[in-house]
Amino acid sequence: MSKLTTHVLDNSRGVPAAGILIRLFEVVDNSRRHILTTKTNDDGRCDAPLLSGDNFKAGVYELDFHVGDYFSAQGVSVPQPAFVDVVTLRFGIAEPARSYHVPLLVTPWAYSTYRGS
Repeated sequence: MSKLTTHVLDNSRGVPAAGILIRLFEVVDNSRRHILTTKTNDDGRCDAPLLSGDNFKAGVYELDFHVGDYFSAQGVSVPQPAFVDVVTLRFGIAEPARSYHVPLLVTPWAYSTYRGS
């Protein structure tokens, strides 16, 4: 079964980023429709796919990763406002027959992503 998954790695400490709030939206006509809110577990992953089954369809989506709150909770000294606070990734699902994995590698100063499998 095809699905959308994610995980977050804290590259500043070299560990999975646990407890990050994530919100998923579908984007239609430049408007965001909220689909779900979840948090990462101790492995930096979500306990269930973000989309699967009939809900996994072609389209444009956004993931909001609330990393500023995570770094504050870790005791990291960051300026206010934080340089990296909420990371919003807009991506497209063009092939709903295949699974999509959207990892986030993050520090208080930078982030990167890629399409995983």
